[in-house]
Amino acid sequence: MTAVSTPAGAAPAVRPTLPRTFLAMMARELRVLRKNFVATFARVLIQPLMFVFVFSYVLPKIGGAGTGAMAAAGRGATFSTVLVPGLVGSAVVMQAMMAVIFPLMMELNWQRSITDRALAPLSVPMLAVQKITAAGLQALIGGLLVFPCVLFVHASGQGPHVHVGNWATLVAVLVLGSAMSAAAGLWLGTLMDPQKVQMMFALVLLPMSMLGCVYYPWAAMDHIRWLQVLVLANPMVYVNEGLRAALTPQVGHMPAWAYLGVLVLGTVLLGWLSTRTFTRRVLQ
Repeated sequence: MTAVSTPAGAAPAVRPTLPRTFLAMMARELRVLRKNFVATFARVLIQPLMFVFVFSYVLPKIGGAGTGAMAAAGRGATFSTVLVPGLVGSAVVMQAMMAVIFPLMMELNWQRSITDRALAPLSVPMLAVQKITAAGLQALIGGLLVFPCVLFVHASGQGPHVHVGNWATLVAVLVLGSAMSAAAGLWLGTLMDPQKVQMMFALVLLPMSMLGCVYYPWAAMDHIRWLQVLVLANPMVYVNEGLRAALTPQVGHMPAWAYLGVLVLGTVLLGWLSTRTFTRRVLQ
């Protein structure tokens, strides 16, 4: 911070600096997150918890054959092993996108409270970076909360075999995946018409989840070559494959240069695009 000259005897005025303003806005986000912690992350946990409960506990208990077929996609690994990186990755991606899309739509359209944020001593592009950072932080927390669900909910003999082969890869994939997904959410939030938000679920988020290599590794799709190539346009694939390489290296996965390269380039590109569209929407 910078002191401004004042009359003798008066306390020096404090001029807010960019880092100080950025941290103050992040502190506000954390305070709101702490206040609404249960409501915020309940929706993150329900879907993976119910999925592993049904496919790793209920079906094995009643002799369901579906889990065996799905496990075969993991080249011999149990289905719960295949699920661990996929469900953690999908939670990270979805939480990052939802954490920025819905608040942004309210701020830009109904409440117009974005005007108050824009008056802060922070440039509009930096305000976009702050939103990406806050949503990415929520995504990281959501992903960490999902770990206990997918690790400990399973029938006897159906437990996942997880081994962190490379901590640096795990951290890099989680951080880059959170940032890329938050930037994608900011970009979509500035482009979508609020009246058509349900269409986003049907045309974007649902296909992204079902074809994001959540329930099967990308390598297992080699018998459906056209679809294996098509899903490469889905950013969730690279998050899940990176987590699969870090958490379950015994299951087939993409090479490191592929998922890390896309995560780095995707974060930069989507960050640039979302900053431009956000600035345009705020200043219009």
